[in-house]
Amino acid sequence: MPGPSAQSPSVPAGAPGAGRTAVVTGASSGIGAATARRLVAEGFDVVVGARRMDRLTALAAETGARALPLDLTDPDSVTEFVGAVGPVDVLVNNAGGAFDASPVAEADLDSWARTYEVNVLGTVRLTKALLPRLVDSGAGDLLFVGSTAGLVSYEGGASYTAAKHAVHTLAETLRLELFDQPVRVVEIAPGMVRTEEFTLNRVQDRERAEAVYRGVRKPLVAEDVADCIAWALTRPHHVNVDLLVVRPRAQAAQHKVHREV
Repeated sequence: MPGPSAQSPSVPAGAPGAGRTAVVTGASSGIGAATARRLVAEGFDVVVGARRMDRLTALAAETGARALPLDLTDPDSVTEFVGAVGPVDVLVNNAGGAFDASPVAEADLDSWARTYEVNVLGTVRLTKALLPRLVDSGAGDLLFVGSTAGLVSYEGGASYTAAKHAVHTLAETLRLELFDQPVRVVEIAPGMVRTEEFTLNRVQDRERAEAVYRGVRKPLVAEDVADCIAWALTRPHHVNVDLLVVRPRAQAAQHKVHREV
């Protein structure tokens, strides 16, 4: 398992993240992996957590990040992770996912429970455990990767939109509860992002997954969201980006997407 690494020689000495440790969850693919790469480039000492250690180990070898196993749905795994991570300045709560696209009348309650456990309860579990360290850092950052699904509901998305609405409310509540503490609470809410796994995990069919993006000129990619995350985290610490909604230009709203023939 990779240990603490020296700052990459390609990172300038005065890089915004120099001397700060950032934890990124769900870092085995997609937005999490892209965020880890970007934060390393910004000078952060990055700790990546996820269940798939083969992917994390490869990411650590590529970037110099530290890889630790983490299953947010397992309290013992969270305890072990927190015990190994050391001081923390930044927590990027990115782990999550959607696991069905069924209407409420056909709801699979096991899928609902999994969606809520991963997106909400796991996020609360790790946030609660690391919050004292963010406070102790004197300039902590607690960032949630939410979704426009946490702001707008849509047909066939109730399990996911319910979970992401909960994440949105969690961020809002923490911002109120931590108003007198040296911790910023930031939410980044992406719209349509084309990653290798998110939609495929949701619909379990590659053709249906591809159809979601068909005809859309330049949907967002993981690196676009990572860019927004890095920007928010590298503002002067008195500047709090409460909520940043980011969509591709082709997506005017949740239900209004321009598709080229």
